[in-house]
This record gives sequence, structure tokens and C-alpha cells, in this order.
Amino acid sequence: MSNSLKYIEVAVDLPVYGTFTYMAPDGISEGLLEGKRVVVPFGQRRTTGYALCESEYKNEYDDKEIKSISDVLDKTPLFPSSMVPFFKWISDYYIYPIGAVIKAALPGGIRSGKTKTKMESYICLSGCGTPDDKLPLSHKKVVDCLLSCEEMSLKCLKEYVPNAAKAVKALNKKGYVITSQRPVYHDPFGEEINPDIAPVPTQEQENIISSVLSCIGKGFSPFLLTGVTGSGKTEVYMKLASAAVNQGCSVLVLVPEIALISQMEKRFRARFGECVAILHSGLSSGEKFDQWSRITYKKTSIVIGARSALFAPLENIGLIVVDEEHDPSYKQEGGLRYNARDLAVVRAKLENCIVLLGSATPSVQSYQNVLSNKFNGLTLTRRIENRMLPDVDIVDLKHNRDSRGMRRFLSQKLIDGIKNTLFRDEQVLLFLNRRGFAGFPVCSVCGEAVKCKNCDITLTLHKTSNAYKCHYCGYAKEAGSGCGKCGSLAIKLIGLGTEKVEAAVKSLFPKARVARMDSDTTLRKGSVLKILKDLSEHNIDILIGTQMVAKGHDYPNITLVGIICADLSLSFPDFRACERTFQLLAQVAGRAGRGDSKGRVILQTYNPDHFTILSAKKQDYKSFYENEIIYRKELNYPPFSKMIMIRLSGKDKQRTQACAKALGKCCNDLKAGNISFQKSVIVLGPVEASISKIAGKYRWQILLKGDSFNSIHQFAEKIFFENANKICGKDVSVVIDVDPYLMM
Repeated sequence: MSNSLKYIEVAVDLPVYGTFTYMAPDGISEGLLEGKRVVVPFGQRRTTGYALCESEYKNEYDDKEIKSISDVLDKTPLFPSSMVPFFKWISDYYIYPIGAVIKAALPGGIRSGKTKTKMESYICLSGCGTPDDKLPLSHKKVVDCLLSCEEMSLKCLKEYVPNAAKAVKALNKKGYVITSQRPVYHDPFGEEINPDIAPVPTQEQENIISSVLSCIGKGFSPFLLTGVTGSGKTEVYMKLASAAVNQGCSVLVLVPEIALISQMEKRFRARFGECVAILHSGLSSGEKFDQWSRITYKKTSIVIGARSALFAPLENIGLIVVDEEHDPSYKQEGGLRYNARDLAVVRAKLENCIVLLGSATPSVQSYQNVLSNKFNGLTLTRRIENRMLPDVDIVDLKHNRDSRGMRRFLSQKLIDGIKNTLFRDEQVLLFLNRRGFAGFPVCSVCGEAVKCKNCDITLTLHKTSNAYKCHYCGYAKEAGSGCGKCGSLAIKLIGLGTEKVEAAVKSLFPKARVARMDSDTTLRKGSVLKILKDLSEHNIDILIGTQMVAKGHDYPNITLVGIICADLSLSFPDFRACERTFQLLAQVAGRAGRGDSKGRVILQTYNPDHFTILSAKKQDYKSFYENEIIYRKELNYPPFSKMIMIRLSGKDKQRTQACAKALGKCCNDLKAGNISFQKSVIVLGPVEASISKIAGKYRWQILLKGDSFNSIHQFAEKIFFENANKICGKDVSVVIDVDPYLMM
């Protein structure tokens, strides 16, 4: 076999680990396969794969036949070769097939090959000769249009000349006009944005901008920017993005949710114009394809998006920004279970650029990275224009336990606060992180809860749709259904959700314009933007919402924030429960008083003396961290350890339990037989998951903990590759979750 033959490393689109070597087709020039989809023989079948890079010639290939690539499916690469090391890193770290990693990274329309770029014809005069005066009238009209604007699309010409297509064809044949084809991209933005004028930065902002700019172009530098809500972190991002673009670099900006993308992209488009692209799951297949194509063909230098935008095919990246870096939405909980925040740091390291994480309430992990000098710390201590942080009043809900109905949850102080705010023609935000009307419907005869038939969870009553619904699998049944155990129709509705709060508020304030923002009211495309637009234009007096309203929105006329019950997430069986609660409370409190009028927050709780509540009242992250880190260290939870969760699920309860216990025995045997693992790996479980059944599948889990990530990673690989399939087969699935976020 000659050394002149070219070998290509291919990641096949199958659940197999590692890459495979194939021979390049005849006539393929060097470098023209990388990043393209190819068809390759694999075993007894042909499958799609992704060409990664040239594979070095090895002598052992002489002893076996190397199969050839059968076909190349793409004319241009779907991703740059610079992303190949990134995909390999992800595959190794998350113990996930590299072909599946790349498939998860690409938008659906691109990886299927079904979506194509729409082309449009443009017409201009050739300049070769003067058109004949004897031209037909339609031909003359086309020429006149082109004389007035030099070039027009055929679509626009048809508005002036109905049979323009026929006229252009004749003129082109005579040499009078030239036609060309250009891509036409779907516009995902909607309304036009007026250009803005960059404000003069505050002294604090200027100091931070200078610190980061001094590192641009000098290699990998990670930063954590902490700043009180309303301190102008977005303006810092834009100033740094401008500097990176001016140096010929591209910029990636990640935000946690689609609702925040609109606000961020509008500000960036006002500053940077058409060079901004967006990527998120709310786009149609055509819109995703076009945005991806714009990035691939370098039509844009700034990409803004949710976690999947992390995989944007950018080259020569100068800056990666992760806004609201603490947000749990950055963790993907299905398929490839990656954390976009963590991978942003990895991509920045591989791209040799700056990564800036920003949050008013940073994650404990990121803040610890600053204290251990892994990240550079930056701080904004003041709001823009020296606006005051809101005053926070704590209401002890235990004093309301003898009240009836919603008065148990709407204190008199909150009711009076809403009344006074509405009198001043200002807006109110009410926060409750639970949707629906009643979260615990129970039979008043036999005491049986109304539960989901597929999940080990109580159904929630949704009055708007007149149904009990499961928030995990989507199962629903009519609200008039009787008790599943005794058949009684006497169902007592215990608990509350945003629907019940909405009904109570409308009853108390019948003249107020009330809106609700949660997963139920934002199902339709554009519904989130409509609610936020109505809020901005003061068509809403009181907005009631879940955590969707807590994140990053900037509406200066909201002067009162009411937190209905601050304790809902404190009792979760998860070591991050306090961290998530503090972040939610501090973030939603930060929506108050962002304009000229000072804000006020009324925080209702059953635990007024809990350090999480007191820290949120003061907007004091450092105080929260100092209390929280003590518990983390005592229990050896992150950031003092690394964790990998082995999750098992199956439709048969006994079979799933048996597999979990057998796999747990393998874990204990592996640890007992290896001195290194005895010292470095802690095995917890197997145990039933906190929610033991979801969508008809019973769930068990085994948690691996250790100070050394390499040790628990090696341990998990051995269990997964050497034991899991043998024990569980196809009827019980085993998933590895590296750095798990939700422990339930």
C-alpha cells in the first residue's frame, strides 16, 4: 500500500465510541473533506459519518484492508477543522460517542441535508451597449428600473413589471443585462432596530474593560464578572465585543434562555447592525440553517444564542461571553448531557481566547475558581447612574397560617404594596416558581393524592385548560375526574401556583391589567416577546410569573416585586437547593427599581432567619457563599469534589431494581479490587431516584464522588464499558451524567 494514499479519520453517526480510518475517494484534494458528511461502509451496512481530519499512515494498515469513503454529501464543510479537537474533548469527557456529539452540535436541517439555502436572482445592466429604442415596453420598464437603482432583485422587479422574468431573460440573451444568484436568508429578527449611541462607561466599567482588553490576543484568559443587578454588565460585553471585532476576531455570546436572547440581540444589533446572528431552539429549521450558513460563510462576526450556540461554526474567536453563568438552563439534561458554561471555558482554552462569565449571583463553583486563582475576578459594585438597590421587607408567612384562602399567601403588606404601586401608575412583578392552580389535589374522602399514571408525582390542576397535568411527562386528565382509588368527586385543591395567584390578584384588583408568564402561557412562538413588549409599553400593570421573569429582564417601571413564597426550592433533596434559592430570590429582587424610582421587594417566607433568605434580602452574595461553602466542605460536595451519576431506567420495576443492584455490586467489587480506587472513589448507592418513576420508567442511580476527576472518570468508564451492557441489556438503559446538576 503506497504512502501516497490518503486516509481520513471519520466519526460515524452511530452509538459507537472512537473514530475510524477510511481511504479518501479518488480525486479528492487535500483538506477538502474535513467538516463534511460522508457515506462509509460500516460492518454490513453503509452509514453517514463526519470527516474529521487526515489520519497518519501507519504500517499496520498493510496487514488489513482499509475501506474507502463511498460518497461525500456536502459541497462545503459544516464546521471548521478547528472544532475537531473540541468535539473530541467533549466525547472523552462526557463519555459520549463522538459521532453523536457532532450530530447534537449541528442544527437538524443541516445534519439531515433536507434544508437548503434559498437563492434569489439579482439583475444589473451589463454596460455593454445601449438598449435598442425599439425594445418592447416591458423591456424598457426593466431597463428604466435598473438605471434608477443600478441593481434589483427579480422579486422587486416583478412589483414594477409583472412579466419581468420573461423580459430579463430576453435582455440577458441580447447581452444588455447580467443576472447573478445570491443566497436569501430567513430573517429571524422581526422588527428593525434603530442604531444606538454607546454610552460613556462608568469608572468601574472602564476599569473592567481595560483589564480584559489587555488580554485580548494574548491567549486563553478566563474571567468571572460579578455585579449587582442593574450594574451594566451587558454594556461591558458590548464594549469588549467591539474591541474584538475591530481586531478581526469573532465573538460568541451565550444567554440561558430564549426570552433573554431577544433583549440581548436587540441591544447588539442596535450597536453592531447586520453582523449579528442568533441560534436557538425557537428558530424554524430554515432559520437555523440560514443562520448557521451565515456564520459558516463569515457573513457575521457576532453570534448570540442559548446553550446550543456554543457549537456555532465560528473561527478566529477572540471573546466568548456567558451571561447569567449560574443559570441551570446551561445544563442539557437529555442526550448529550453537557454544561454549556463549562464547555465555553473549554472552547476558549482550545481557541486560545478570552472567556468572560457574568452574573450577579455566580455559581459557587465559578466563585471558588476565582478564590483559587483559576479565574480572574472582576466586580461591579454599583448600579448604573448610582441607582439604589431596592429595599427588601421580609414577611413571615407563619403569621398568616390562620388566614383563609389566598390571604394565607398574599399578606396585607403585599396587598397594600400593590395598591400603592398601582396608584402611582407603576408596575408590579409577582414571583412564584410553581405554575398551575393547585399543586396537590387530594381526595377529601380517602386521602389519596391525584397522581400521574406514568410518574411517581402528584398532578397539578390547571384551571385554564380544566385539566390535571403532569409536569414531567405531559399526561393529562379532565378536572372533573374522580379519585382513582375510591371514585369520589370530592377533590380538595391544596397548594398554589401562578394560576391561583392570578385569579386572586384579579379579584383583589379588578381594574388592573394582569398577565401571567409561565410555561403554559408561552407555548406559542412569539408569545414571550409579546408579553415582554406589552410590559415594556405599559399595557400590563401586574405581571405574575415563574423563574422565567427572574432572569435579566430590564423594565424600569417595575418598582415593586412580590415574592409569594421564597421557600419552595429550599426543601429539594439536592445539595444545591440553597444555592438555587438564593440565586432565584436575588435575581427576581433585582428586577425592582431599575428606573428613576426606587424599588421595593416584599419577600414572603416561612424561614425568615435562614441564611439564604437573609443573604438574598441584602443582595449579599459573599455572605451567602461564606455560609454555603461550610456545608459543601463538610459533606465533600462540589467544588471540593467531582461527581459522576450513573442513571438507570427501565419499564419493569423489578428488572430495573435488579440491574441497579447488580451494577452497584460491580462498583463495589471494582473498588475493593483496586487500591487506587479505594482511596480516590466514593460509591453512593444504588438508590431509587427521588422521583422514582417518570414517563413509565422506573429510575435508580449510583453516585460516584472523588477528589480526583481522573479517578472517578476512569472508574465510570470501566463500569460503563465492561459491565453495564452485560448486566442491563437493552431493556434497562444506563446513562452516564458527568457533573450532574439535578440530583432528583
